[in-house]
Amino acid sequence: MTSKLSLGLFVLPFVPSSIVQGQGQEVRNERPNIIFIMSDDHARQAMSIYGHPIGKVAPTPNIDRIGHEGAVFQNNYCCNSISGPSRAAILTGKHSHKNGFMKNWAKGFDGTQQTLPKILQANGYETAVIGKWHLISKPTGFDHWMILDDQGEYCNPHFITENDTTRHLGYVTDLITKFTEEWLDGRKDKNKPFFLMMHHKAVHRNWVPAERHYHLYEHTTFPLPDNYFDVYEGRYAAQMQKMNIYCDMYEGHDLKMVTGMDSDSLLFDPWPHAFLGTMEPDERCRFLDAYRDRNNEFHSRKRSFKEVAEWKYQRYLQDYMGVVASVDESVGEILDYLKRTGLDKNTIVVYTTDQGFYLGEHGWFDKRFMYEESFGMPIVMRWPGHIKPETQVTGLTQNIDFAPTFLDMCGIEVPRDMQGVSFRKLVETGKKPRDWRKSLYYHYYEFPGFHSVRAHYGVKMERYKLMHFYVEDKWELYDLKTDPTEMHNLYGKQGMEKVTAKLMAELARLQKQYEVPQNLCK
Repeated sequence: MTSKLSLGLFVLPFVPSSIVQGQGQEVRNERPNIIFIMSDDHARQAMSIYGHPIGKVAPTPNIDRIGHEGAVFQNNYCCNSISGPSRAAILTGKHSHKNGFMKNWAKGFDGTQQTLPKILQANGYETAVIGKWHLISKPTGFDHWMILDDQGEYCNPHFITENDTTRHLGYVTDLITKFTEEWLDGRKDKNKPFFLMMHHKAVHRNWVPAERHYHLYEHTTFPLPDNYFDVYEGRYAAQMQKMNIYCDMYEGHDLKMVTGMDSDSLLFDPWPHAFLGTMEPDERCRFLDAYRDRNNEFHSRKRSFKEVAEWKYQRYLQDYMGVVASVDESVGEILDYLKRTGLDKNTIVVYTTDQGFYLGEHGWFDKRFMYEESFGMPIVMRWPGHIKPETQVTGLTQNIDFAPTFLDMCGIEVPRDMQGVSFRKLVETGKKPRDWRKSLYYHYYEFPGFHSVRAHYGVKMERYKLMHFYVEDKWELYDLKTDPTEMHNLYGKQGMEKVTAKLMAELARLQKQYEVPQNLCK
C-alpha cells in the first residue's frame, strides 16, 4: 500500500530485499545503490565515447568504461543550459518555472520542496552530496553533505559542512574523490542502500589542471571547428553574445597569458582569488613556471588576428582537456573502488554533466543557448544485470527525467507532479516505446546576465528545432538533418511554412502541458 506524507512524498514500505524464483534458483533482488557523478561544463565533444575529433585526440577511457559496460545516451538534453537551474531540475524532476530556480543569480533554491533525495531518504536510502552544490541555500534531504563554497576553487578549496567552512589542501577533483570514498567507507548501516551525488567543480571555467597535468597537452594540436570564425549571419542573438574565445575570454584569468616575456604578471584577471589566490606561494611559482616557455613563445613574434585567435583556441583546449583528465582519473578510481569492495554488482553508476559546452563551435566557450552543443547533455550509465553493454539510447531524454528514472529503478512510485518521465525502459531495452515523446521544451531566462545571451524558449523535435528570443521577438528555425551545426536560420524562408506551423503548434502544446506562465514568455 502507498501512503502520501504531508511534505508531498510518495513512500513505499521499506523492504531491504526480496527473494524471487528463477529457473529453480533463489535470486536475491536487492534495491540498487546509485552513484550519480556530475561534472560541470563537460562537453560531449570532450568524451571520447561520443567519437568527436577532440575526444579522439584526448581520450577519456574511464568515463568510456561506464558506457561500454552500460548505456550511452545519444539524445539527452537539459531544460535550461546553466548550472544552478540544471541542478534544480535534476533534484525535482521539474522545469525551472516549477521548481523556482530559473537563474544562477536567483534567490536560493527552495529546499522545503519535494526532491529526489528526500523521497529516497523516506524510503530507507542513505543519501549524501559531496562537491559542487551552487544552489545558494543549504542542501536538504541528505544524511551527509559537504559542499564547495559557491563555484569552488581548483586549488586548496573551501568546503562547507553543517558545522563549519574549512580550507583543504589539495586539488579539488582529488579531494572530492577522497571525501567520497571516505563517506562510502564510513557509512553507519551498510545494509541500507545509498544514493550519492558526487559533484565535481571541474570542468568549470577557468580550467586549472592538476599540477601533474600542466604539461599533458602542451604539444597537442586540437582540431579547429569548421565554424570557429562564424559571422552569425541571420542570427540576431548570436550576433549579440559576449562569449567569443578570441574576443571575450579573459586573457589572464582564462588563458593564463602574461604581460610580456618572462613576466609573472597575468593579463586582466577579474577574479584573482579564483585560482592564484588560493595557491600556496610555491604552488604559484610552479604554476607560472609551467606556462613560461609557452607564454614566451607567444610574445616572441608578431601574429595576425587569425593566428592569435587560433593560438587562444589551442591554449583553451589544452587547459580544458587537462582538467578533464583529472575527472576521468576520478571516475576510474570510483569504479575501481566499487569493484574492490564488491559494490559494483548492485550499484547504478551515472556520469553526466550539468549541461553541454562550446569548445570553439561558433567561436564560443560557455553554454546558455539552445544550440546543440550547449543544449545537449551527455550521459553514460551502467547497471549490471539490467543494462546490456554497449546499449545506445536514442530516444529524446532530458534532465527532468533523471529523478523519475531513479525512483523507478529503486521500485518507488513516481510523484504525479514530477514533469519528467522514467526512461528505464529505454535504457534496459535500448528501444523506444511507441508512445515515447517526440519533442522537448527548453527555456533560458538569465538576461541581462553574463555573456549577454538573450532569454529564449524553444522546441526540439527529432529533425527540426524552433527558438524564440522573446524580448526582441526574433525567431530561429533549423533543420538538424541538413544543417547539424545550426548555421542557417530557416525561419521565414519560402517552403518552410508547414514545418514552422507544426513546430509552433508543438511549442504551444508543451507550454500548456508544462504550465509555463505566459508572463515568463514575454
